Amino acid sequence: MVSATPTIAPASAPLTRQDVVPSRKKVVLPAWLEIAKPRLIPLLLATTLGGMALSEGWPLPLPRLACTLGGGALAAAAAGVLNCLWEQELDGRMVRTSGRALPSGRLSAATAFLVAVALTTAAATLLVGGVNCLAAGLSLLGLCSYVLLYTVVLKPRTTQNIVIGGVAGAIPPLVGAAAATGHVGLSGWWLFALVMVWTPAHFWALALLLKDDYRSVGIPMLPVVKGTLGTARAIQAYAVVTVLVSSLGLLALPSGGLFYSLLLIPFNARLLQMAWALRQQPDDVTAAKGLFRWSILYLFGLCLLLLLARLPLAASFGAQSAELLQQWTGPLALVTF
Repeated sequence: MVSATPTIAPASAPLTRQDVVPSRKKVVLPAWLEIAKPRLIPLLLATTLGGMALSEGWPLPLPRLACTLGGGALAAAAAGVLNCLWEQELDGRMVRTSGRALPSGRLSAATAFLVAVALTTAAATLLVGGVNCLAAGLSLLGLCSYVLLYTVVLKPRTTQNIVIGGVAGAIPPLVGAAAATGHVGLSGWWLFALVMVWTPAHFWALALLLKDDYRSVGIPMLPVVKGTLGTARAIQAYAVVTVLVSSLGLLALPSGGLFYSLLLIPFNARLLQMAWALRQQPDDVTAAKGLFRWSILYLFGLCLLLLLARLPLAASFGAQSAELLQQWTGPLALVTF
C-alpha cells in the first residue's frame, strides 16, 4: 500500500515534464510521432553503438550499422506506442500526461495500435534481413520487457519497478554486440550491467520532480513511498555503484582502455558530486533537476568515450603508456591498455 509522505515545503504547483526538459515547450510533435516517444530513442541508439564499439567486429559495415540503428529505433518507437496505449487511462488522470495524444483524443487507440504493429513489423524485417536473428530477437525482447515487465507488471506494484524494469533500457548494448559479432560477449554484458545500475539514479531524480503526480494516481515510485530523503540516499548509492561498474571499461574494451579510463574521471566525479549535493538537500528541486539532466549527458558521454577509445590514436596512446610503464617498473609491467 502506498503511503503519503509529509510535505516539508509550502505547497506549490507540481512540476511538469516541460519544466524538467525545456525543449518540450518549443517542439510540438504530430500525434502519431508523439506516442512513439522519439526523445528517448537517441540515448538507446547511443548505447547500441557502445555495444558495437566493445566488440572485435567494430567498425561495422555501413549497411549493417544502418540496419541495426534503424531497426532499433523502430523497435523502441513501437514500445513507446504500446506503452501509451496501455497507460491511456492513467495518463488522462495525471497532470503532466493528460495532454498526450491518446488521452486528449487527438489520436484514436485503433490508429495507435496499427502504428505499433507497423513499427514492430518493420523493425523485425529490417533487423532479420539486414543484421541477424539474434539482434532482432534481442530488440523484440527489449520491446516486450518494457511493455509487459515494466509497464504492466512492475510499475503499478513496486518501488523497485525501475530497478528490475531497467532491463528494457539495458538491452540495446546487447543488440549492438550481436550486430557486430553475431554473439554477445562479456564486454556487451558489462555495458548491459552499467546501464542497469545507471537507470535508478537517473529515473529517481526525475521521480523526485514528479512525485506529486505519481502520488495522485497511486503509482508507488520510490519518492512517493520512501520520501525525498530515502530516495536521495538510494540515488547516491546507485551513483557510487555506477562509478565502480563504469571503471571496469578499462578491462572490457579490446583496446583504448586507458584512454577511456582517464577521460571518464571527470564524468564520474561530477556524477558523485551531484548525487552528494542532492543527498544533502533532498528537497532541492534544482539539485534533482540538475542530476537528472547530467545523468543523460553522462551516459551519452560514456558511450562517446567508448567510440573514441577504439580510434587508432587511443590505441597508440595505450601502447605508448604501457611501454613507458614497463621502462619504469621493469618486466613485470607487461600490460596492454
